[in-house]
Amino acid sequence: MALKKGNMVRAIREKLENSLEAQASDSRLPSYLFDSKGEVIDIKDDYALIKFGKVPTPNIWLRLDQIEEFI
Repeated sequence: MALKKGNMVRAIREKLENSLEAQASDSRLPSYLFDSKGEVIDIKDDYALIKFGKVPTPNIWLRLDQIEEFI
C-alpha cells in the first residue's frame, strides 16, 4: 500500500538505526518513533514529513522505506 497524507505510521527500527540519516544526528533514537503513531503531513519524492502528536517534538522527515503503516 502506498502511503499518503493523513496515514498513521511508525518508524521501522531495523531500517532507521543504521541509516545515513541516523548517523548524521544523535544515535540515540527516541522510542516514540517506533512505539507511537505519527501522521504523514507531507510527502516529497522518497521522504515523508511525520508529526508525532502525543509528544511535544518537532516534525521529522523520514524515507518512505523507513516507515510503515501503524495498525
